[in-house]
This record gives sequence, C-alpha cells and structure tokens, in this order.
Amino acid sequence: MPTKARIRLWSTNVENLNYVITQIRGIVEKTGIEMRGPIPLPTSKLEVPIMRLPHGEGRKKWEKWEMRVHKRLIDIAADERVMRQLMRVRVPEDVYIEIQLI
Repeated sequence: MPTKARIRLWSTNVENLNYVITQIRGIVEKTGIEMRGPIPLPTSKLEVPIMRLPHGEGRKKWEKWEMRVHKRLIDIAADERVMRQLMRVRVPEDVYIEIQLI
C-alpha cells in the first residue's frame, strides 16, 4: 500500500497557486501528518514573438508575449482521511493539480 502522496501543482497565477497551497497546509496541520514542501520547481516561460504590422510592409517591429507557468511540489503521508479532504479543496480554474501515490 502506498505510504506517500506526491502533489504537483502548476498555474499561471501565483496568487491562486499559493491560495491552494495554504488550503492544503491547513488540512495537513489539522490532521497532524507530516508534509514536505511546497518545493518550488523552475518556472517555465513561453514566449511568442508577433509582428506589430499585419501587412508586413515597413519596419519590422516585433512584440513579445510571455506566459509564465509556476510549479510547486508537495509530499504528504497518504492517509485515507486526508486524501478525502484533499479531494474537497476548492481549486480555481487556472490551477492544475496532479496527485500521485508513491
């Protein structure tokens, strides 16, 4: 039977990501199990260069659009009661969660 759960979180909005992490931390503190993290993983940047002039005549002026994806990793003890409470956590639309039992 797995003894740990690894929770991977990623989002483009850091405030919403930290909100979900504080909810998870609150559940862990209430139940008294051990938790490692949140461990910040490297932020990935997605850049898209776009020409300002759509017709392509004149000077070549470019705009750069950038999207940053922030990631966190949390390891907790896999207790059935805690896992049920984690499933009830309200998660904003732009935060993605992946739970893996290890």
